[in-house]
Amino acid sequence: MPLYSKKVMDHFMNPHNVGEIENADGVGEVGNPVCGDMMSFYIKVKDDRLVDIKFKTFGCGAAIAVSSMVSDMAMGKTIEEAMKITNKAVADELEGLPPNKLHCSNLGADALHNAIKNYLNKKEGKQDGGEKVDESCEVHNSHEDTEDS
Repeated sequence: MPLYSKKVMDHFMNPHNVGEIENADGVGEVGNPVCGDMMSFYIKVKDDRLVDIKFKTFGCGAAIAVSSMVSDMAMGKTIEEAMKITNKAVADELEGLPPNKLHCSNLGADALHNAIKNYLNKKEGKQDGGEKVDESCEVHNSHEDTEDS
């Protein structure tokens, strides 16, 4: 039995919706420090519907296939429908993943959900809902100033 299904191999070899959306309505990022996979999802929303989705993934073939599949599954869906995309649904749609690669399906759905949450928070005027607000540059710069002293 092959390690990956034909569907996984197709999405890995010919991923759909790869790239970045400038001025995206929402951006979601996730990473797994154990395996090194990193996923970023970018969404454009019109009338509460996902009208464009792009992703950038650094990772194994399964991670790339998962990102491609998640983008296909979410394209054209309402925000509410896209938030219901589960890790299991992604793995099932790919006709299965090896047990040691199932975590990749978690990352894909989580990255999409984070992009949607980011969009909703922006829409409500919140600054990313307190999640992943990066203030490290300010702190980092203040440390750089003191290193040479």
